[in-house]
Amino acid sequence: MAANSTVAHEPTQSEKAAARAKGRSAPVNGAGAPLAPSQVVRTLEGTQGESTPEPATETKGERRLRSAAQIGYGVTSLAVFSGWLYTRYYPIVDAQQGFGYWLGITGASLMATLLLYPLRKRVRFMHVLGATRHWFRMHMIFGVLGPVLILYHCNFTFRSLNDTVALACTLLVAVSGLVGRYVYAKVHVDLDGHRQTLSELSAKARITSADNPRAAALVPQLIERLTAYDKIVLTPPQSTIASLLLPMKLAVQTRWTAMRLTWYARGQLRAQARRSAVIRAERPRLQRAVARFIREHLRRVRRVAELGSYERMFSVWHVFHLPFFYMLVVAALIHVLAVHMY
Repeated sequence: MAANSTVAHEPTQSEKAAARAKGRSAPVNGAGAPLAPSQVVRTLEGTQGESTPEPATETKGERRLRSAAQIGYGVTSLAVFSGWLYTRYYPIVDAQQGFGYWLGITGASLMATLLLYPLRKRVRFMHVLGATRHWFRMHMIFGVLGPVLILYHCNFTFRSLNDTVALACTLLVAVSGLVGRYVYAKVHVDLDGHRQTLSELSAKARITSADNPRAAALVPQLIERLTAYDKIVLTPPQSTIASLLLPMKLAVQTRWTAMRLTWYARGQLRAQARRSAVIRAERPRLQRAVARFIREHLRRVRRVAELGSYERMFSVWHVFHLPFFYMLVVAALIHVLAVHMY
């Protein structure tokens, strides 16, 4: 009889339900003890860096270069707009002589040097002439500065057919280059040409609840809802047009899903706060943490889904950008010969 008294009592269905309700109202740690307020706040914040390390943050030099690029684009935009506005009333220079003539020569020379970057990548003996990222930056700077000088050279106007074709080709190459720079950043991890891989991006995307047990404990059904969204987003597009339009579609869809899931999580936390003093005390911080968690997860899954589309865009861009440049070279040569011969 004494031995029978030590046998563990089998819980009833009502006791199991009460235990589940208690678990929902008070999250526990691995040992089964209730989490402290500070631990509750860290549950969602900790899930973003447990299994996959984050990429290294930008160095001070990289931040300076990024700031310099933003300032450069801003100054260029201001110069183009100011020049266009001024030339509506007065010509700035004389394109056939003096300062205006040399603006055209300098702009055309800068555009010609754009060929050095692809040569640096493909010609073996040029591999020792500095890192690829420095050549890429020079390629971008000259590709923006050259067309600006040519715009001032022609006073922002289309005149003869020869001038119109040369200027149109210049602007076409410049716009194409800016588009290519944007797509390049989506496909590569740096300016040295190292590409992102699908496995690297997939490793950073937390898609299953097994990777985020704490988030699942704090906000019931959140991981399931994220997983359902992931399956929809990660379904490959059926056509080339759908693949090219996918980034624009996901830009809207991801933001709407982030807002919808954030509202849902806040409602769940509000309901749990009525039953748990721990969550009630830390609810504002938990709401911010879960919102960051949702945005980060959706951002990573979106990058996985977009990678194939951007790689296809980059391939299509290469097909058009080089012929555009050849058109510019031919148009510029004809323009120079026509100006000096007639």
